[in-house]
Amino acid sequence: MSAEFGGRTGLQGKLTQWLRAGRRPKETAGDGGREVLLLAAAGAGLPLAPAAHPAGYRCSCDRVGCPTPARHPVSFAWQTQSTTDRAQIERWARHQPQANFITATGMVHDVLDVPLDAGRAALERLLSEGVEVGPVAESDDGRMLFFTLTRGTPEDEDEWWPCELDCHPETMDEHPGLRWHCRGSYVLVPPARLPGEDQAVRWVRGPEHALPDPLSLLEVLTEVCARYVGEEADPAGAGWPLRH
Repeated sequence: MSAEFGGRTGLQGKLTQWLRAGRRPKETAGDGGREVLLLAAAGAGLPLAPAAHPAGYRCSCDRVGCPTPARHPVSFAWQTQSTTDRAQIERWARHQPQANFITATGMVHDVLDVPLDAGRAALERLLSEGVEVGPVAESDDGRMLFFTLTRGTPEDEDEWWPCELDCHPETMDEHPGLRWHCRGSYVLVPPARLPGEDQAVRWVRGPEHALPDPLSLLEVLTEVCARYVGEEADPAGAGWPLRH
């Protein structure tokens, strides 16, 4: 995968500067930062489509009691609508300045979605062991997203489970707390805003990092998630700061 996002080295330079400076999405909104980050994600091969956005503590959609406020696509045709086309993403971003964006998984990339505290511990361990880690995002609703290459259509369909569930019951002990977003799923792509004050989804490691094979991360993520889930269930022995 090109580190130049389709040859646009200036775009890469601006993205890298913002990521290194730790600037949040709202801090770059006035100078085109949102659009640059979206184009960088698309340039790295992540297909995008517009999503709902916060309206105060509610969702911008018309659904009463929306179960996933500001976290879902605005069109039922999001799978076919998702694209990496620069011109289309520029039009969406400029005509829908408040919109979040989702990226459809199972086309180019999958996402391994874990509890935030477990994800931070796993990321530190993976990097210390020299494992190639790709783009990583964290969400203020308590999740960390590891972006990987897609596995495509495996011969053994039982290997997969729907993202709405942590896992099938028979694999609960194997993969506690882990969601694997693959075919037919999506996640918010940074920069994204969530309902509530200063709640967001942001890059920890940006899309300039090459997508790794998911199996290279799975063992560590599974092990750390198991420890996280076990200690959350038994606060007396917990080594994690519990989230409320």
